[in-house]
Amino acid sequence: MESQKKFKPVFSIEFFPPKTEEGKAKLVEAREKLAKLHPAYFSVTFGAGGSTQQGTIDTVKEIIDAGYSAAPHISCIGSTKAKIRQMLEDYQQIGVKRLVALRGDLPSGMGGVAGEFRYANELVEFIRNETGDHFHIEVAAYPEFHPQASSAEKDLENFKRKV
Repeated sequence: MESQKKFKPVFSIEFFPPKTEEGKAKLVEAREKLAKLHPAYFSVTFGAGGSTQQGTIDTVKEIIDAGYSAAPHISCIGSTKAKIRQMLEDYQQIGVKRLVALRGDLPSGMGGVAGEFRYANELVEFIRNETGDHFHIEVAAYPEFHPQASSAEKDLENFKRKV
């Protein structure tokens, strides 16, 4: 574990985009309190089916404008390359430097493929091809193993594809 000593542990704090003006005020208040803990960044979730896409963008912009680092979640399930490309451009324009790239959950009752991406590793590859090294890309893994993985070993193989 000697090699790990050169790495400084970091953590982030995750927010859901608020849906009301009262929610926005509460988020700002909570963010200011939590900022005293010095997180590496604040992440902002991305709604299923794009239900909070604009809310995510607005929340990320507010966090950046307040002087903090923000990392929006980008979920690729059900999305197109054109839509993801536009999001990447929007995020570059407001100063985002970090993303959380996720497949996202399949909508209830939906089997098979939804959209132009099947897995998060495809999204990561697309982001790199579109933006080079502009974004630091975070990915996710299950602490046990993904419910759709046939084994822990297969899940680890899939995780490695993302990074």
